Amino acid sequence: MIIKKTPAEIEKMRAAGAVVARCLRDIVEQIVPGKTTTKDIDKMAEELISKYGAISSFKNYRGYPNTVCVAVNEEVVHGIPNDRILLAGDIIGIDLGAIVDGWHGDSAVSIAVGGMASPEAMALLKVTKEALFKGIEQARPGNRLSDIGHAIQSYVEKRGYSVVRDLVGHGIGRSMHEDPHVPNYGKPGKGIRLEEGMTLAIEPMVNIGGYEVDTLKDNWTVVTRDRSLSAHFEHTVAIRKNGPDILTLAPVEEA
Repeated sequence: MIIKKTPAEIEKMRAAGAVVARCLRDIVEQIVPGKTTTKDIDKMAEELISKYGAISSFKNYRGYPNTVCVAVNEEVVHGIPNDRILLAGDIIGIDLGAIVDGWHGDSAVSIAVGGMASPEAMALLKVTKEALFKGIEQARPGNRLSDIGHAIQSYVEKRGYSVVRDLVGHGIGRSMHEDPHVPNYGKPGKGIRLEEGMTLAIEPMVNIGGYEVDTLKDNWTVVTRDRSLSAHFEHTVAIRKNGPDILTLAPVEEA
């Protein structure tokens, strides 16, 4: 069942989304190539979520053991933080969720450690982020659910990349995962009609190589089957009368 939110409820989700945005911003600023580990990022996330008055959406959710997911290079999503040291030129996806007053915010960014990586990695990051916003543009009343995925897929594939099929975006609200599933691929004009008040986590996962993925023995970390690089961006979005409203942004005065 799809749960539409009132304007007041959307503002509560925006508060959670702002916490997520602040945490991601602060984490990225603190990463030191050759020193920071993915476990350090998890510690940062835990401390920051508490500092900003929220609760982790991820920790112990369906058994996940940590506060944040960190995916490195060929890892797509759900990487469990560990003692791996991040090196200049690695690309990492940081996925974080927070709860404020019972409402969830969920967002992810991918970055090049040290600010630079190979030209192919930098191009992947750029295209994946742009694809997210192509999908968000379609999150407006009257469109169909598949219009989001089609916009993402067509943008990505025209540039020679592939979109992961086994993992999709989702509805979000009082629960981390609500209906509907939000694929990052598909034909336009299919699926449910989008309506004002729906709230979606839109999150393209894009690979340099093929779209096939595998899950490692830890039962969480998803990697590209061909071990090509992967990137992941995500925003929580409300569908409003006049179009999409991104809820996982830091307040303007802090930007």
